[in-house]
Amino acid sequence: MSGRFRLHAIFSSLQGEGRNVGRPATFIRFSTCNLACSWCDTHKREKMQLSSAEILKEVQRLGNRSVIVTGGEPTIQPDIDEMLLTLRAAGCWIALETNGVVAPTRPDLYDYIAVSPKPQYLSRYQESLMLHRADEMRIVATTDEIVAFCRTMRGRIQADNYYISPLEESGRIHYRRALNLLVKLNKTSPDLMPPWSLSIQMHKVIGIR
Repeated sequence: MSGRFRLHAIFSSLQGEGRNVGRPATFIRFSTCNLACSWCDTHKREKMQLSSAEILKEVQRLGNRSVIVTGGEPTIQPDIDEMLLTLRAAGCWIALETNGVVAPTRPDLYDYIAVSPKPQYLSRYQESLMLHRADEMRIVATTDEIVAFCRTMRGRIQADNYYISPLEESGRIHYRRALNLLVKLNKTSPDLMPPWSLSIQMHKVIGIR
């Protein structure tokens, strides 16, 4: 339905990952995705369909100037640029969280882009379609043996910051695995700038949404 967006939730919280950890923001979580990661911890069941005006009204009610568009996968949502223009006109700072398989049609409508490429879907990252520039890259340490994937994606996506994130499975967060991967990446390329850093998903540590 043109002009209405399939959402799972709109809620206020703190950014728990990457460079903007601790930033108060309103999260707009879309309900559909173009990937199906077996370990995904994001609820994507559609709960509502809202227009741009209705989304803006809820954003204003929640009171955060910062808005994080996440998913699901935002870049595959029809008419998303219409919603972004509405939010920008209201003075919102807008960040995108994406898997990077599809580049946004209007990257200029975002103030910040965080990309999280998925190792098991390497073949889906086609040069003509994928994202090539972001403010930060976060790769989940699904195993500590995905060094080659991390290097490949770093070579294909230019970013200002590069992070390794721990995988959560059945309520357990695999910090050691993430650290092992981080050490391998930085030890084998000690002069790489910026180096890989750890994004510890603070929202899960302190138990917020």
